[in-house]
Amino acid sequence: MKSHLLQYLAKAGAARKQFKKLDKKWNKLSRDESDNLFLEAHEEVFAKVDCLDCANCCKTTSPIVRDEDLELLARNFKMKPGDFIKRYLRLDEDSDFVFTTAPCPFLGDDNKCKVYDFRPKACREYPHTDRKHIKQIMNLTLTNTTVCPAVVQILERVNESLNLIK
Repeated sequence: MKSHLLQYLAKAGAARKQFKKLDKKWNKLSRDESDNLFLEAHEEVFAKVDCLDCANCCKTTSPIVRDEDLELLARNFKMKPGDFIKRYLRLDEDSDFVFTTAPCPFLGDDNKCKVYDFRPKACREYPHTDRKHIKQIMNLTLTNTTVCPAVVQILERVNESLNLIK
């Protein structure tokens, strides 16, 4: 992983603490205001960030593989869903299917996803910072700062914006 990305991950704890300090201001925002604040920060950061420089999410975490993801993956590998499960998946503590290994078995040496066009929904939506009702997943967003340098940058921008609110 490139050194500047490691620096962002090192800043994750500070970003989380700063965001928690601004909790009162955050809670005063309407759902639309908070969604727009995150969406704007998300778009600014991902206009500059190339996920292929990092791929830490694919190297360290496993997405939940829903039934529709399983069907699509199995079909594209010309496998029966049961065979795909046996080969690539396990049940986690919440009884969700996740990949048995990290890094993801479909992550290439070049950080490209070998199943990109039919990757699980959780992968397509990661890191979830452009999602509506962002307040509902703030704990997940804060957790994702330990995985994704872009989330750290997004939280830093949101913190800056919240500091401007009287």
